[in-house]
Amino acid sequence: MTPNGAFDTHHPPAPDLMDACVHCGFCLPACPTYVLWGQEMDSPRGRIYLMKMASDGATAITPKLVRHMDTCLGCVSCMTACPSGVDYGKLIEATRAQIERLHRRPLGERLHRRLLFSLFPHPGRLRLLRGLLAVYQKTGLQKLVRQSGLLQLLPVRLQAMESLAPKIGKRRKIAEWIPAQGPQRLRAGLMLGCVQREFLSEVNAATARTLSAEGCEVVSPADQTCCGALHVHAGEERPALERARRMIEVFEKAAVDVIVTNAGGCGSHVKDYGYLLRDDPHYAARARLFSSRCKDVTEVLDELGPRAVRHPLAMRVVYHDSCHLQHAQRVRTQPRALLSAISGLELVEIPEGAICCGSAGIYNLVQPPTADELAGRKARLIAPHSPDAVATGNPGCMLQIGAALARIGQPIPVLHTIQLLDASIQNKKPVG
Repeated sequence: MTPNGAFDTHHPPAPDLMDACVHCGFCLPACPTYVLWGQEMDSPRGRIYLMKMASDGATAITPKLVRHMDTCLGCVSCMTACPSGVDYGKLIEATRAQIERLHRRPLGERLHRRLLFSLFPHPGRLRLLRGLLAVYQKTGLQKLVRQSGLLQLLPVRLQAMESLAPKIGKRRKIAEWIPAQGPQRLRAGLMLGCVQREFLSEVNAATARTLSAEGCEVVSPADQTCCGALHVHAGEERPALERARRMIEVFEKAAVDVIVTNAGGCGSHVKDYGYLLRDDPHYAARARLFSSRCKDVTEVLDELGPRAVRHPLAMRVVYHDSCHLQHAQRVRTQPRALLSAISGLELVEIPEGAICCGSAGIYNLVQPPTADELAGRKARLIAPHSPDAVATGNPGCMLQIGAALARIGQPIPVLHTIQLLDASIQNKKPVG
């Protein structure tokens, strides 16, 4: 054992953050896994207790401890509920980094994680996968495979990947520079993401059009890479740091006033670059400046105020809060205000709005049974409202909820908030 117990000396879970937890239990009804199972060790305070035990040397990093940390979605809804202000997000990320360095996972898990990280942070590879999926869908092979029961022969995690694949349509390529319409109000840098760039490119196109219509010059550097969010949430610290440095360099060259994100998970991560790179003498100050310029697109539009004319949308829309948008970024009122300002649009709230849909980065691909249970719960809360669409602010949520609604026979379109705003400004029917 080291002075940090079972953990090594590189950024173990911070004692002051663990000690801030007074075990009051306010986090319990906010935690998705506790809501599902009612088990103390699958709650935030239970996991903090395990972290402290490992830090004190009272336990090793055992498979059982790892399982309790793995089943955490990292949705940080507990942080919103916590009266003591415990920064649970930093604790779980530090613990997961320790696990990946010090614990050897079973071969199957290692291979699956290697597959995921060889694909999702690489837009070029995702583009190739996109082409293969297009063939799979358009030839009718997907329908045949699903009806034949062949999917049941695959491992559960690969079945999850197949079930979440979006319908492949036309890929929208975003110009590197789009001028502002009318007098310029901002020079905005647009983060394109990885999965969103290749599989939900219509969201980026709607974001660029809306920013331009509202007087923003839009710069979307073609050489931007993955932001590293998936890596850091899964404990893969080194590649997360490398991608953060690269993202900072790219947007420094772009010389923008604000860096706009439209994915809740990515947005919360880049806003934390200052903390992530706190020990790097060459990037610490640059990272803090970068993070200070990052804003979700709904924050930017809410602060600017409307200039482009909004046209009516006669729609009933359920709003789903992305966890990292509402809990980590604290962006809740802005999306609702922007949607509520559209004439004819009825915005509907659902119960358990703070509970995760089960997407949570790569969670739905590494813990599919739990993710499906949460997604089904969310879909069953949405369906009775008979909405024309569901609006949210994260690509993972869009895919997760869309798949869950389809499973219960309710194929309701799931759109990004910005797609509805874009449709109102363009005076067109929103298309997913």
